[in-house]
Amino acid sequence: MKALPFKIPKPEQDALVFQVDYGASFYDKLHQHKEIQISLIVEGEGTLLVGDSVNDYAKNDVLIIGSNIPHVFKSDQSASKNFHMISLFFTRPSFGSNFFDLEELKEVQAFFKRAKHGFKVSSKLKQINTLFFQLAEGTKLNRFLILLQILKITSKSNYNSLSSFIYDKTYSDNEGQRMRNVFEYTMNSFQGDISLKTISNVANMTKNAFCKYFKKRTNKTYVQFLNELRVEHACRLLQSNNDLSIIQIAERVGFNNMSNFNRQFKATKSCNPTEFKKMSH
Repeated sequence: MKALPFKIPKPEQDALVFQVDYGASFYDKLHQHKEIQISLIVEGEGTLLVGDSVNDYAKNDVLIIGSNIPHVFKSDQSASKNFHMISLFFTRPSFGSNFFDLEELKEVQAFFKRAKHGFKVSSKLKQINTLFFQLAEGTKLNRFLILLQILKITSKSNYNSLSSFIYDKTYSDNEGQRMRNVFEYTMNSFQGDISLKTISNVANMTKNAFCKYFKKRTNKTYVQFLNELRVEHACRLLQSNNDLSIIQIAERVGFNNMSNFNRQFKATKSCNPTEFKKMSH
C-alpha cells in the first residue's frame, strides 16, 4: 500500500504525467504528493477531503488539488458502480524553475494562487471537458499545450475553494499514517456514534493529546470535522431522488437529535435541510 506521503509514479524524463483511474472506486487512502493535480471526474460521486474541509465530488467536476495538500477520495458505491477520472500531474518547476514566471504566462498566475487551497471549477466546464478528452490521443507536446490551455481557462473561471486551511508542513510517514487511520475510521463509521475516546484510541493517543494534535493540523476540532462529514453526506441524500424523510436522513448520517442536525446543517450550509432540499430539486 502506498505510504503517505507518496510519489506519483512517472518516467524519469516526464515533466507532465497523464493518468486515467478507472474501476470500482478511486484510491481511498489519505495521501499527499508534491505534484499539483488537475482532475476531471468522468464517472462517479462521493466525498472528497482536502486539507481541513469536507467536499463532495460528482460527474463532470473539475478539481484542482495543490502541491502537498493531504486529500482522500471516498467513493459512494451505492450511487455509482463505475468510477472514471482523468488527471494531469505537474509541479510549478516541472518545465524549468522560472518557466511560470515568464511575462507571457502572467495570465495563469491566478491558477497557482487558487491551487494552494485546492479549488473546484464552476464555469467553462464544457470547454475544459473537451480538452481533457483530447489528452488520451495526444502526443506529449499536445498534452503540454492542452495543460497551458486548461491553466488559462481555470485562471479565469468561477471557482469554489476546496479548503480554508492548509497545515504548512509535509506529513512524516508516521504522522501521515496516524491521520490516515483517523480519517479512514471516521469515513467508514460516521453513521454511528464516535466518541472522542474511541477516535483517540484509533490515533493511539490520549484524548487531550489527540484533540490538540487534530486541531493543530486541521484548524478545527474533531467534532466539527465529524459534523461536517455527516452534513455533506446528508446533502447527497437530500439531493438524490429518494423517499427518505429529513428525520430518516438525520439518523442515517449519525445525528440522533433533530435540533442538533438542523443546527449543524445551518452552520455548515447557511440554510436548513428543508430549504436545501427545495433548492436542489
